[in-house]
Amino acid sequence: MNTKICEAINRRRIIQFYYEGELRIVEPHCHGLTTAGNRGLRAFQTDGYSSSGTMGWKMYDLSKVTAIKLLDSFSGSRPGYKRNDRGMSIIYCEL
Repeated sequence: MNTKICEAINRRRIIQFYYEGELRIVEPHCHGLTTAGNRGLRAFQTDGYSSSGTMGWKMYDLSKVTAIKLLDSFSGSRPGYKRNDRGMSIIYCEL
């Protein structure tokens, strides 16, 4: 899963996955180990289910992710993205 997520970030590819059983479509920006010690993904959600009912910046715990699929390309980082994400203690890859 780490390789596929880094490939998506490096190639600027949208990814689709199931998170806690619900479909999400996101633009991945940063993948690493969170400060809580979980493998995490910082991404901008563009479509799919959202428990809050809103799209936008989210942090996903990758232990809750299944069935990752790479989709079309996206143009680049979204407004509000900050490199060296403070929510990550180790960064594997980022835009």
